[in-house]
Amino acid sequence: MKKLSTYIFEHKWAYGFAILSMLISISLDMFSPQLTRQIVDDVIIGGQTNRLKYLLFGLCFIGVGRAIFHYTKEYTFDKTGATIIGEMRKNLFDHIQSLSAEFFDRTGTGELMSRIKDDLDRIWDGLTFVGMLIIEVVVHSSIVLFCMYSLSPKLAIIPTICMALAAFIAIYMERKLDGVYGAISEENATLNTVAEENLAGVRTVKAFAREKHEIAKFLSHNKQYYELNMQQSKLFVKYYPYINLITKILPLSVLLIGGSMAVKGEITLGTLSAFIEYSMNIVWPMEMLGWLTNSISSAVASNKKLKAIYAEKPVITEPQAPIRLDSVKGKVEFKNVTFHKADGHNILQDISFTVEPGKTIGIMGATGAGKTTIIQLLQRLYDVSEGQICLDGVDVKDLSLKQLRGSISSVTQDIFLFSDTISENIKLGKKHTMTSDAVKRATSDAQARGFVERMSNKYDTVIGERGVGLSGGQKQRITIARALARKCPILVLDDSTSALDMETEQSIQQTLRELTDTTKIIIAHRISAVCHADEIIVLENGSIKERGTHKSLLEKKGLYHKTYTVQYGTYRKEDQVNEC
Repeated sequence: MKKLSTYIFEHKWAYGFAILSMLISISLDMFSPQLTRQIVDDVIIGGQTNRLKYLLFGLCFIGVGRAIFHYTKEYTFDKTGATIIGEMRKNLFDHIQSLSAEFFDRTGTGELMSRIKDDLDRIWDGLTFVGMLIIEVVVHSSIVLFCMYSLSPKLAIIPTICMALAAFIAIYMERKLDGVYGAISEENATLNTVAEENLAGVRTVKAFAREKHEIAKFLSHNKQYYELNMQQSKLFVKYYPYINLITKILPLSVLLIGGSMAVKGEITLGTLSAFIEYSMNIVWPMEMLGWLTNSISSAVASNKKLKAIYAEKPVITEPQAPIRLDSVKGKVEFKNVTFHKADGHNILQDISFTVEPGKTIGIMGATGAGKTTIIQLLQRLYDVSEGQICLDGVDVKDLSLKQLRGSISSVTQDIFLFSDTISENIKLGKKHTMTSDAVKRATSDAQARGFVERMSNKYDTVIGERGVGLSGGQKQRITIARALARKCPILVLDDSTSALDMETEQSIQQTLRELTDTTKIIIAHRISAVCHADEIIVLENGSIKERGTHKSLLEKKGLYHKTYTVQYGTYRKEDQVNEC
């Protein structure tokens, strides 16, 4: 993670220009009381009326100059801050994209959304408006104090003491707020996760009449978020009035003590007028201390959350010197592969099989047997615990992730379609190179062309989030079209025809059989999806229980035969062997 100071240093010239504009603006502002002093002492009391027009012109010049430099300061700070946050948001998103699947297994989407949006917005405030004001408060206060001491060192002691008290209260308050803002950030992430899950699954919630339960769950987190924000507000309103009280006492004290000094002749009336104007000028930085402390505490807490994300490192990494295959044939080998999770729970145990280029393997087994995990290991979403997986004779750990994953086109169990046109969803992975004809051909092969071309905008029809508005079978056919359109050496179908009618499934199976130059890995629960495979393996509790062809497995009368009889009825050798 690049430090905030690094981002700021990269834009040092812009920040330097903004601070220079600020210095000029504040300096011009500090000249105004000096002109007021001369108007009182020289013009009103001294009678030098000929100087009045020059002094008034000076006041006008100060006003115009201050407006110009105030604008350049604000604009430069805002533009630079927006540029930095844009870079930070991109870098954070890039980092999150680089993390391995196990990170997403334990991290909620809502939490990541909070980091990318809410936490970076708070840092944005710290880099622009809040950061600018902090610098301005420091510079402004320093110049005002310098001017005050130059007028009357004795009288300047009063604002010095007041500012020290205000700073002490602000620092104390910031320490109290720091922990609260950390808790607020965490609860905000949880609240976003709950909301995101419920909105994404709103149809499931309604189908099970769970609205009241989900509302109650959301309200419990909303209440916690409210209580944390109230805790923050209570701390703020507890200490901020003390700062406010100091700012009210300061001008009054200056007036009383300074008036007494003017009566005694220790200072002139013009000096007193200038000093009162300076004391009023130093009030707003003191009043801002509480609010700035509040905002900067929030930004610091958010930055800590970002550091926690950046502390996560990808488990799956690119090899130091990856082997580059000139062309991927599609030979897949699993050699005594074992995989278990970090908690020690075994998912796969001693899995071995080989799929020659252009051949088909079917994988069956009960839910939780480890079928999908085989594909995740092949794509290196996870790494094997023991054994080896090879593509064209090369260990997948030695291949670049881009070439490995770019060689595998998959239709996953969890169908995901983007809120975009049907055409753009099918082009996913080859958006800039795939032609319209290729999209139509893949749609036809996936038996989706009929319903797509009946839509009002056909391939330009925008589908809702995750394919809302399409039936389960339509979504599956679009994802199959997306996989076929990529024309990768390896095609993976993970329970991809479960929502299709038998006739449509048979048509797609025929298309798959015609892909003689593509290695096919078909995971399914239906016998009809795997019966034409060159080899079928049946998993049980993470191990290969049976393997063979459709015919040989039926004759064994084991798990595969049991599944067959459940789906088709009694197995009769004379007319069922060739049923597929």
